[in-house]
Amino acid sequence: MSDATLPLPAVVRPCRRFRAPTDEAPAARRLLIALAVVGIAVLVLAPLIVVFAEALADGVAASLASLTNRDAHSAIRLTLTVAAITVPLNAGFGIAAAWFITKFDFRGKSFLITLIDLPFSVSPVVAGLCIVLTFGANSAIGGWLVAHGFPVVFALPGIILATLFVTFPFVARELVPLMVEQGRAEEEAALTLGASGWRVFRTVTLPNIRWALLYGVLLCNARAMGEFGAVAVVSGKIRGQTATMPITIEMLYNEYLSVAAFSLAALLTLLALVTLLIKTALDIRHADALAATPAH
Repeated sequence: MSDATLPLPAVVRPCRRFRAPTDEAPAARRLLIALAVVGIAVLVLAPLIVVFAEALADGVAASLASLTNRDAHSAIRLTLTVAAITVPLNAGFGIAAAWFITKFDFRGKSFLITLIDLPFSVSPVVAGLCIVLTFGANSAIGGWLVAHGFPVVFALPGIILATLFVTFPFVARELVPLMVEQGRAEEEAALTLGASGWRVFRTVTLPNIRWALLYGVLLCNARAMGEFGAVAVVSGKIRGQTATMPITIEMLYNEYLSVAAFSLAALLTLLALVTLLIKTALDIRHADALAATPAH
């Protein structure tokens, strides 16, 4: 065989390890993790540590004593009362709105969704001002209500209205994407088998949306307890009567009563942490059911 017919040696190239498009280089992964940890430490952990440190600056006894006075009790009671009223109302509205939007086709659906999202874009202060202009003593509706002994502004009803407005979208915006993803097949099948509308909702729809509903309720509850802007406008900041916990914290801090202000802030933080712990405990206990639920 001549040299011209000899096969050429194959070029051996180094073999590269296949990397999926979603995999990051180790250096990039470590950098992203470091940035996330630093962000959480600066924006979340550091403020929490400062709040509890300032609350205990004069000792546990002084902190507890500041929570036992009449004004603090009134603020705590009012905050819990407002949350206990607004959260169930918003849960009911969120379920009804999500059901109506996802199970029926009608003109103006996009406009209705935009209205539900409106509190996300409107300043809470502006919302409170609108409530004052609508239900204040100088307005037609508010004047009539005051004359009949049902004041809205500078009273509990105004605080509830303001809190309802700012927490309006939380439950609905958690339920709508999930119910769109789930579709209508299961409900339609139940209806063809003779189930009533209420039974379909109770046995088919509600079990499918219970985790999204729980998450929306927890978000709504946290926002209801911590709302400041809209409530500050409609409440009048009357100490011991219409001052919620966030408003009382601001008043105490402006009066240089740091221990009392931070003690009440620490209690409000603990309430939020309890809400988060409840959600985490439910996630752990029902992990299998959550894994089977479509993401939303």
